[in-house]
Amino acid sequence: MFEYPDNSIPTTPSNFLALPPSQSDIETSGIVILPVPYDSTTSFRAGSREGPRAIIEASAALEDYDLEMDLDVAGLGIYTAPVLEPHLGSPELNVERVSQAVSCFLAPNKLVGVIGGEHSITAGSVLAHKEVYPDLSVLYLDAHCDLRDEYMGTRWGHASGGRRIHDVCSVVFVGLRSMCEEERDYIRLASRDDGYNSIATFACPISDPQSLARDVIEKLNDTVYVSVDLDVFDPSLMASVGTPEPGGMDWYQVVGLIKSVAEKRHIVGFDVCELAPREGPSACSYTAAKLVYKLIAYSVGR
Repeated sequence: MFEYPDNSIPTTPSNFLALPPSQSDIETSGIVILPVPYDSTTSFRAGSREGPRAIIEASAALEDYDLEMDLDVAGLGIYTAPVLEPHLGSPELNVERVSQAVSCFLAPNKLVGVIGGEHSITAGSVLAHKEVYPDLSVLYLDAHCDLRDEYMGTRWGHASGGRRIHDVCSVVFVGLRSMCEEERDYIRLASRDDGYNSIATFACPISDPQSLARDVIEKLNDTVYVSVDLDVFDPSLMASVGTPEPGGMDWYQVVGLIKSVAEKRHIVGFDVCELAPREGPSACSYTAAKLVYKLIAYSVGR
């Protein structure tokens, strides 16, 4: 029996894919979706706290059957957890809360996907997965590497999530288009120091997706956690993000890379973050929901 934190909000907008109880029971479902509506450390355009609701609502328009994978995604069973009430007073305690919540659902034959919310929540999910998968590596798809040690008075905000994750495991960053000098220097140091967890970076533009996939897979361990900040996409496709950055990846570059990783490595968890639905057209919410759906299909259909 699963135990969930007492501070959870007791209802969700609906189940992911609007599944009936027979396909969304916690005990029999192979997939858990955990909504985390948190954006308290956002430094530009706020609103990603509304992302989980928008993604879940948009998912009702998705087909149960995935054509590419020839897979009945709904048939896997997808349990949508109660919305996790964030800790608004402390970014660090919020990361801890996310970690505790994810740990409630990690079990053999269960894939946990977190939907945010800002990208700081990823650290909590990764920490929980690391306890179960000691050799965990992270594929971090983002326009920004989030490697500042501290930003706006906290080491646990959205600009430091990549740094906190790299403190505990190897990370491969893909889609980068912006960083500060501190982050550049940290990458250079970590790349040549065997005492650090390994780090690799791949910036846009992506000229050869197949070569990129080979290089990324080579850098990843067998167990992989996939984290997607939606600003990895070009703003022409995904305008509804907190910090849009021109020149991003397109749909097939992102899902093609994830699929290639899933074919060669074991994806054990994922998150999709930074949807700020008010900042763009409603199609962005549908695109984010479809990405969650594809992450599920690729992870279990390997």
